[in-house]
Amino acid sequence: MKKLKKGDIVGRISYNKDVIFEITNIIKTSNNKDIYILKGLTHRIEADSPAEDLEIIDKRIVNKKVKHIENQILERIQKCMQNEGYNIKIRKKFLNFSEDNKRGFSKIYTGRILHLDGDKRYATKSMKFYKSLGLDVVVKNIPENKQAKVIKMLLDRYKPDIIVLTGHDGMIKKGTGFNDIYNYRNSRHFINSVYEARKWCEANSKDIAIFAGACQSYYEAIMSAGANFASSPKRIMIDFIDPLIVAERIALTDNTRYLTIRDIEEELRDGRDGVDGIGSMGKKIIMNSE
Repeated sequence: MKKLKKGDIVGRISYNKDVIFEITNIIKTSNNKDIYILKGLTHRIEADSPAEDLEIIDKRIVNKKVKHIENQILERIQKCMQNEGYNIKIRKKFLNFSEDNKRGFSKIYTGRILHLDGDKRYATKSMKFYKSLGLDVVVKNIPENKQAKVIKMLLDRYKPDIIVLTGHDGMIKKGTGFNDIYNYRNSRHFINSVYEARKWCEANSKDIAIFAGACQSYYEAIMSAGANFASSPKRIMIDFIDPLIVAERIALTDNTRYLTIRDIEEELRDGRDGVDGIGSMGKKIIMNSE
């Protein structure tokens, strides 16, 4: 068997290689066996595995999976551009614009998004998605365990209307310990980040919409910390693009309208099994002038 190394793209044999992973770390155990830490290449899941359960994935399959993500992004962008008002903004090529008419002009401000992503690849793809839609966004690649430490500083700097806190997660013992925070790889970090964000909101009298979580995250605890939307109620894997869709919809919904999960669920891969929440006021403001 070929010796595995960091950066290799693999699948777990016992799971029929249903998810492709990148090896991000290798840990030596007391009995001198290697445990491989894995992060999903197309899903926001983190896992570990012994070497004997891993198999290198053919590059053609990897490329096909990555291409699928790119197609998802393009499809979502095209769907947004079917909206006539949004087409105007895209054509203008910048966020805030004036549209002259006989009466005067209107100026549109979409909600500013601050997105913290524990995965560098996902952070890059997320920025591409948001910018393709002309959204006002700041994306930072920050490991899940450091997000709570920097969130206040970033909120002070960027003063967003929407926060996305995501990366990778997963249950250590799937199917058991649903209420044990230590049975989740990164949920406690998302919970702490949401809690810190809400403290900032209270101190600054600002209402921010928050999405937090990744694959199999501790949904109930994240919501209790103060999130508007979170993953994953059924402890399933979510698509890379699911958090982006939630943020995009909030940013493009009028600030006079309350957005609920019913407005979004059909656009998410697994609907409310993967993402749910209490909803949020939209963050788009249209200013008219005579």
